[in-house]
Amino acid sequence: MERIKVTDISGCYGNLQVLDGISLSAGKDQLVSIIGPSGCGKSTLFNIISGLIKPCKGKVIIDGQDYTGKLGRVGYMHQKDLLLPWKTIIDNICIPLVIQGKSTKQARIKVKPYFQIFGLDSFEYKYPPQLSGGMRQRAALLRTYMFKSDIMLLDEPFGGLDAITKLKMQEWLMGVTQKLKSTILFITHDIDEAIFLSDKIYLLSERPAKVNRVFHVNIDRPRDNRVFTSSNFNNLKKEILKHL
Repeated sequence: MERIKVTDISGCYGNLQVLDGISLSAGKDQLVSIIGPSGCGKSTLFNIISGLIKPCKGKVIIDGQDYTGKLGRVGYMHQKDLLLPWKTIIDNICIPLVIQGKSTKQARIKVKPYFQIFGLDSFEYKYPPQLSGGMRQRAALLRTYMFKSDIMLLDEPFGGLDAITKLKMQEWLMGVTQKLKSTILFITHDIDEAIFLSDKIYLLSERPAKVNRVFHVNIDRPRDNRVFTSSNFNNLKKEILKHL
């Protein structure tokens, strides 16, 4: 079943057209990646899906309902973790629940069980500057999950991490998504990351972006780092590179 269906979306900033008739979909519990040249409009597409901006044309359908231009239906994690440095990790993660009307005490009780799932147990009362980049990204993802757990938009969440930390975070996300059963749209510039994590990959063209190709990742789950040297992985990578 399609959880998210984006139909014929065009996006403009004044006279500048950024997106040109983008259509894509993500099914229940799928992770779908979007790759394309820098500046082609991937983040603009996420801003439209999340309801932050309205498209010039097209619709955003979520669970069969029109959410075009409507806020609050999906969780959205930006490239930077955006954690508040003066709040503890648990209180950063509680922010969506407090905004929704829960008391700080109620919110802490609700989020506490997720700290172990997200590998953050014993870090509840640390502050963001005391955590590594990877740990901060886990905290930011948990905060996004607490806002909307069933559908999340992740905009290059691991783009600022070093190569070793990034690989560990990819493997961690692979494991945690199997437990959480969320539908995820994932922007990345990293082809290896897209193949490793995804069920499906959309390749966008230069601006104004169109869908250039759609690739289905037929690699069995669960996956680990041995996937990177498999023939299926490398054949798909060659095919993607051919169309960039």
